[in-house]
Amino acid sequence: MNDRKNKLNTQSVLSMKSSGYYSQKTIGAKIAIDSIQPLVEKAFKEIPKKNILRIADFGSADGGTSQEMWFNLIKELRDKDDRQIEILYTDLSSNDFSTLFRTMQGMEGNSQFAYQNLFKDVFVHGCGTGFHKQLMHDNSLSFGFSATAMHYVSEKPCHIQNHVHMVGANSEEKEKFKIQASKDWESILLSRANELISGGRFICINFGIDEKGRYLGNTGGHNMFDKFTFYWKSLEDKQIITKEEFVAATFTQHYRTLEEFRKPFDDPKSNISKAGLRLKSCSTMLTDCPYKVNYENNKNSITSKQYAESLIPTLRSWSETVFRTALNGREENQINEIVNKFYKAYQDEVVLNPEGHAMDYVHVIMDIEKI
Repeated sequence: MNDRKNKLNTQSVLSMKSSGYYSQKTIGAKIAIDSIQPLVEKAFKEIPKKNILRIADFGSADGGTSQEMWFNLIKELRDKDDRQIEILYTDLSSNDFSTLFRTMQGMEGNSQFAYQNLFKDVFVHGCGTGFHKQLMHDNSLSFGFSATAMHYVSEKPCHIQNHVHMVGANSEEKEKFKIQASKDWESILLSRANELISGGRFICINFGIDEKGRYLGNTGGHNMFDKFTFYWKSLEDKQIITKEEFVAATFTQHYRTLEEFRKPFDDPKSNISKAGLRLKSCSTMLTDCPYKVNYENNKNSITSKQYAESLIPTLRSWSETVFRTALNGREENQINEIVNKFYKAYQDEVVLNPEGHAMDYVHVIMDIEKI
């Protein structure tokens, strides 16, 4: 498959399931976001005061996972700060912005956190362009935020032949993803440097590889991406999908190590340092899979089947479009049948033996300031 097809496929591969499904099935992402609220609150207190407080949530999906955090922050601000607040939600044009806007207005989701309705002078906007580019004018952004989004690279540098993710790629493939991710990280940071006011902050909690080599779905039990590969490959072995379709299911993602995240900040001569960005803090965080925790705490009342039926949908919420896109050209009903068969096989394994199956989150948390 040629590079042009890789680039054309990128946006459809990056979209999440719509109609609120993503937020409903990604409780772990919300738990991770809520846990860093103290860091965000501290940053807000240190940001220079301008007439308008401009905020951006980069790679926001349907907005549900970060909504309570924004509600809490805006509520605290409104107790002593009457400035107008603008918040820009950004994601690709394929994103479910309709659900996002309904959620912020209390028409969907939990209306008690619909801050747009509950507080005066709060204005919500959407931007359907990826965060690898500059999305607002120079020196206008007070605070930028991004959660579980910037592990996506702007395009596939290659297809992975014998796995679905760069964590299982061969050394040559892995290096291509690393180079692409490095270029993208610089683009992301330079874009934020242009947008931020002097003294503005950018806090991101990105999927990455921690000091112990752990990453999403690989924290000591079964490796989630290896399981994806096994069951996708089994469909090829049964001639349900073609070799080309197996290879096409390459995730457009790269999990950066701590060293990769820190590199442009540790070099005083880098373009990032020259642009005025400084790394105030950098740490890793493990968030236990909430479905696993619930199952382990309630084994007397929750069956392995119920556990599997809660776990697989959270995996499916963000991964399904990768496998669906790999089947482009087939009839819709055939795609549905194959994708359902794929996830059902994984689910059946969890039902038979749930031990070691989970999707623990591994994040690298960065607090970045523009001087």
